Amino acid sequence: MADVVIAGGGPAGRALARACARRGLATVLIDPAPERRWRATYGLWADELPSLPESAVACAPSTTLAFGTGPHILERQYVVLDNAGLRTWLTGGYDVVRGTVSGVDHGGLGSSVRLEDGRVLAAGLYFDASGARLRGNRYEQTAFGVVLPAEEALRLVDSPGTAVFMDWRETGSGFLYVLPLGDGTVLVEETSLARKPGLPPELLAARLRTRLAAVGLTSRGREERVRIVLDVPSPRRGRTVPFGAAGGLVHPATGYSVATSVRLADPVADAVARAWERGPAAAASAAHRVLWPSSARTVHSLRLHGLRSLCGMPSELLPVFFELFFSLPVELQRAFTSGREDLPGTTEAMTALFRMAPWSVRKHLIGWHGLRGLLRSG
Repeated sequence: MADVVIAGGGPAGRALARACARRGLATVLIDPAPERRWRATYGLWADELPSLPESAVACAPSTTLAFGTGPHILERQYVVLDNAGLRTWLTGGYDVVRGTVSGVDHGGLGSSVRLEDGRVLAAGLYFDASGARLRGNRYEQTAFGVVLPAEEALRLVDSPGTAVFMDWRETGSGFLYVLPLGDGTVLVEETSLARKPGLPPELLAARLRTRLAAVGLTSRGREERVRIVLDVPSPRRGRTVPFGAAGGLVHPATGYSVATSVRLADPVADAVARAWERGPAAAASAAHRVLWPSSARTVHSLRLHGLRSLCGMPSELLPVFFELFFSLPVELQRAFTSGREDLPGTTEAMTALFRMAPWSVRKHLIGWHGLRGLLRSG
């Protein structure tokens, strides 16, 4: 019997497996394709994960720009992850079982994890880090990208060391990412911020081709498709502990989750190890408390309000909204994008943006109830 069984072999699941194993817990990771490389492009702000080793960094752009209606140099170091290096960093100490979970039964002394091939694994504590499920009509962020030679991408940026975090200038219906990958290539990605349901990749691919054609480029090269469920609620406490995207750790307004998941792995494992002698139910409760203190639940609710506000806004106003956001002091930008438990900072950022906004933007924020409670209290 394993102490901990974790479903999902992505960065979230492997970070948690490593953390649990380092605390002496017998840990099993279930991965449907253990040898498959991670093909998604992951990025994060360096201040979100200061323990990240250099071996897990593919590129740290010298300049990161964002465009609302005009340019903004972002004062935080952005990094693009090296997937092989990240995976190596998160490997070690746990066993990997090839398979897919079909069901879980919880009992007083532990859990029985059933795999699709009929095998059953006995676990003291079960974590679901297998990713968010698209159930019903959910808010999604979708994107379509191509990888171009760096010299061609210079038609989109001024220097090879520059990343573009968001570029809203061409159209309010979506934005462009331009991310150097550290190997002489650049990912150029057309992104739909959030819609219910998400825009199909075919439409985003057509928009990207049009955008590239305007500067004399064609969309040849390796392609990347992105689909992120944004509105996963904070989970109820139970014997299954959702983690990573499955557990609502995706930021509803940005779609980012890797840094949060990796950062939380150690404190979750600490809590489980401390509670272990009191039994599986106590360990599960301890993990839930670390993942979702009241401050994190409140911030998550505010971020979901922000998501609905953005989705209710006419596309021509989105560049104006982000012009305001990128004009905020960097500490307020950081609070909203990265302060998962920073309720004072999140409310201050949202209130400051609301007060800066012209009525054309402000009325949509009020209409979606995104800031009404904050205004009453402030």
